Amino acid sequence: MPERSKDARTGFIAGRFGEFPARWSQGLSDQLTRITRSPFGPTEEEVRANLAGEASADAALALHDAELAESGAAETDLLPSRDLTAAAFFDVDNTMVQGASIVHFARGLAARKYFKTSDLMDMAWKQVKFRVTGRESQGDMASGKEKALAFIAGRSTAELAALGEEIYDEIIADKIWPGTRALAQMHLDAGQQVWLVTATPVELAQVIAKRLGLTGALGTVAESTDGMFTGRLVGDILHGLGKAHAVRALAVREGLNLKRCTAYSDSHNDIPMLSLVGTAVAINPDSDLREVAKNRGWEIRDFRTGRKAAKIGVPTALALGAAGGAAAAVLTRKREAAEQ
Repeated sequence: MPERSKDARTGFIAGRFGEFPARWSQGLSDQLTRITRSPFGPTEEEVRANLAGEASADAALALHDAELAESGAAETDLLPSRDLTAAAFFDVDNTMVQGASIVHFARGLAARKYFKTSDLMDMAWKQVKFRVTGRESQGDMASGKEKALAFIAGRSTAELAALGEEIYDEIIADKIWPGTRALAQMHLDAGQQVWLVTATPVELAQVIAKRLGLTGALGTVAESTDGMFTGRLVGDILHGLGKAHAVRALAVREGLNLKRCTAYSDSHNDIPMLSLVGTAVAINPDSDLREVAKNRGWEIRDFRTGRKAAKIGVPTALALGAAGGAAAAVLTRKREAAEQ
């Protein structure tokens, strides 16, 4: 695996008219001001999405490395037959988990009297509106972000992670889609990395990934100082273009070939991420994503009870890709043994 450099990396701010180079952590604010002033530069929203993606990739790898250090395991212990250039990226809500993970976490927090049940009902209602209409209200997103940041401000990152583990075991463990979990395991068995990609805070997303035995999670990054949340986000919520940039950023750091990678989601909002990889799969898709998937020839898997299109088996194309990855990993291992 290539060495991960944290010093003055060159990245790109993706906009409507192409990509603009930037040096992360070196006078970034001045660079962003220059880029956004350009008539061909990205919008402020696109800049925030890019920052969210970069921050998510950094946080995901830092949490992954911390997990390895804590367990005393090496990367090769986790993936003995490693396929170094392929990975799978899974959306969480309604793709890996039945319902919205943040609502499930909120239920657990409400039960612990962290906030009022009325707040939980408000969150649940917004999720119902989203599932029915397929559209996310900017007002709802802004309101939800404001409440979430107010909740975590001044709390420790360790406290949020500990609460996440408790609530996962109580509520979320029983809400994992078996069919989607089987697809993730297929990639793990082929020696590939498997990452969750979600708007849920990265500390909570990491809990889900850890419990499922996955590589790690890309999630929304809340700013923290000395282990305490400040109440501000790094960039923005990891959503839409932000997810795509997080996947791209992680691929650069890990030396992945995106053409050999696979992405899974239920929502048309994740089309930027799905379009980024070589194989896109619509899981329990909303109507807009289903239409796009049909037009582009993407796999469609529907694990919802009673759905005519439900197919629990592993898609043939994906199985062949995973088998090819496993074969490549075996050949690499034999080559390494011969050279010793």
